[in-house]
Amino acid sequence: MIIHNDISRSKGRHSRPVSKYGVNSSGNPDVVPAKVGNYHLEAWIPPYQVLGRLSRARNDKPHKTYVIMCRDSKGVTLIELLIAMLISAILVAGIYRTFIHQQKTYATQEQVADMQQNVRVAINRMMREIRMAGFGNVQMVLPVTFQGVTYPNVINPDLPAAGALTIVSGMGYTTLTGNSATTQITVNSLTDSQGNTLFDTGDKRYISIGGLESHFITAIDGANNILTLNTNVGNFYRIGGKNPTLVYAIRAISYQVIKDASGRYTLIRDDNLGGPVEDKFLGDNIESIEFRNPDGSIPLNPNSMSMQVTVTARTDRPDPELLKGGGDGYRRRQFTSIILQRNRGL
Repeated sequence: MIIHNDISRSKGRHSRPVSKYGVNSSGNPDVVPAKVGNYHLEAWIPPYQVLGRLSRARNDKPHKTYVIMCRDSKGVTLIELLIAMLISAILVAGIYRTFIHQQKTYATQEQVADMQQNVRVAINRMMREIRMAGFGNVQMVLPVTFQGVTYPNVINPDLPAAGALTIVSGMGYTTLTGNSATTQITVNSLTDSQGNTLFDTGDKRYISIGGLESHFITAIDGANNILTLNTNVGNFYRIGGKNPTLVYAIRAISYQVIKDASGRYTLIRDDNLGGPVEDKFLGDNIESIEFRNPDGSIPLNPNSMSMQVTVTARTDRPDPELLKGGGDGYRRRQFTSIILQRNRGL
């Protein structure tokens, strides 16, 4: 509040003098209206201020006193503050809701990406091996037996279990270091580059020489790496040098989906040589795999030159948004490929 003393005798049009005791003739406090520029001013002067200023006036004569108070002084009112807080709360709520939505979307897309990556890795390896089914002229030793299960064909649907598929093909290899037109051959090693045993007289007795002819082993001289076969070797092969003849181990590889105790679906690749299930893992969260004829019909013809493979995968965790619709909440993807077996009919 600004108090302005005017000792002049002029009377402003927008002001009036204050009485000696700060009250008018009606006994009410004096109110001094005034206008300075664009400000409309109005205030009441307490009597003690008026009397004090009158006593300091020259010759103790009454003088005019004006009070200037700016109504638009800086600051906000309580209502303005409440309105600002309400608007801020609405904006924060909107931003938070958007953040939560984006977070859910990111988590969902991350699970879908993981699911697709799992399927891609699993199906690529499976397709590569199925294309090689029959390699090594394995028809010469069919049927083959692994862990008590007999596989009569190169492609064996529903073996060793319903829904599974087993292929017979040449896999790991070593090199030929000596042979003759007899039943004996000499190999560089009885193990592969990772130290895994390639040959024995049990489930690992089936071999293919150069990918051209196949036999099974009847005896092994481990000290000299000499293998005795059931029949004579039909050809003379290259020994030593830069490109020696390769000797392949014949294996029966099975693909099937299993469900563990926790309810998780897993696609496994079983070489039918024993070992823990953990070593057979190929892809998780794969619910089913189907093997059909190229036109989509079932059952699969084991003598077909190609097949249709359909893999159904799901996300690792359910989506809360999908649970609202009454389903199980899992997002699923289905992948279908046509696989041509290169070695059939050779």
